[in-house]
Amino acid sequence: MSYSKSNIVMSQSVAILVDGNNIEISLHQQTGNEGVMLNFDTLIPKLVDNRALNRLIYFREGRHISSKLAERLHQHYHGSVHPCHKSADIPLSIKATQLASKVDTIIIMSGDSDYIELVRHLKSEGVRVEIAAVEKTTSSLLIEQADYFHAITKDDWFTLPAKKKSRDAR
Repeated sequence: MSYSKSNIVMSQSVAILVDGNNIEISLHQQTGNEGVMLNFDTLIPKLVDNRALNRLIYFREGRHISSKLAERLHQHYHGSVHPCHKSADIPLSIKATQLASKVDTIIIMSGDSDYIELVRHLKSEGVRVEIAAVEKTTSSLLIEQADYFHAITKDDWFTLPAKKKSRDAR
């Protein structure tokens, strides 16, 4: 059963869990540009929508995670970045189940169908589950299972300026 956004209680506590690799790949596929990044300053307020943000965790595979991103998420949203050994699926799922009793709503930022069983589990625990992702690259089954779907659109990303090549690199 799907609920409209108007059913949201304003005193809700929200956790946002981001599958960074999935979102980055989706943005790159959507735009054809690897220099496209999420604009958290516009996206997070839109997702939270006058609810209380309990925490924001950005999961990303790999060791080379932007320290600027980590610093920005921490300063503006008390968020954190968690590097993952492989994909974010398992660490994100574990964190979601740990948070289920502490928040009213979990927003999963990913379009990956691997999260369908997690969504079902969280809902069975009484947690409202919302998905935020690029619609074109999001599993329709995932959208169907969620209580609400937030489409990430061009208003929610920006393009980094192209890096200038040094003369020595030529």
